[in-house]
Amino acid sequence: MPNKLQKFADLETFTNCFAFHFEQIEKGFSLKGKWRSAYFKNEQPIVLELGCGRGEYTIGLAEANPNKNYIGIDVKGNRIWTGANYALEKKLENTAFIRSRIDSIEHCFAANEVDEIWITFPDPQPQKTRERKRLTNPRFFLERYKQFLKADGVVHLKTDSTSFYEYTLEVIEQEKLPLIWHTNNLYSNCPADRNELINIKTYYEGLFTKRGETIKYIGFKLNKLN
Repeated sequence: MPNKLQKFADLETFTNCFAFHFEQIEKGFSLKGKWRSAYFKNEQPIVLELGCGRGEYTIGLAEANPNKNYIGIDVKGNRIWTGANYALEKKLENTAFIRSRIDSIEHCFAANEVDEIWITFPDPQPQKTRERKRLTNPRFFLERYKQFLKADGVVHLKTDSTSFYEYTLEVIEQEKLPLIWHTNNLYSNCPADRNELINIKTYYEGLFTKRGETIKYIGFKLNKLN
């Protein structure tokens, strides 16, 4: 296994990896609005995984759904390396990875360019003072997602954190957002036709379930109810 420095060097050569840093905002991201035409070269739906880590969910979904395009986003390149390297080895042409902070994500995609968003086991940021860093915070993140997610696009959240789960349900209620379905015990309550929610298990999800922690799920949309 390469060390961290070698991984960073590899990422510079990986054709499925792109970096976007805050200082590049004025120049703009070259693939914004062009993901289908310039990179994937198809008209299939685009699905994002935010805070993808090693890319287990991005890869798992891409392998299970070749009729969709998947992009994993994480700020830590040494994590992204694992998923990106696997995708190249397996020739998964419906995958890509972006090394970037999530609070710059609106600069990477054009309006209506994205069909779905997955948020898988984010840092729950339990301290009240860090609420703005929660990836379902309405002001600092949901408003960003609205800039590129289609009006009927779905946001999927998987978390082991009860506080993050309850916080997101409160946000959905306060913001009057359409709630599709939720459960505080996914592995006990997963509908038969939603096996994609439990068939892919990330490294951290495996750790949480071994400790006996229940996995929570919420599916919702960002267009406000009338």
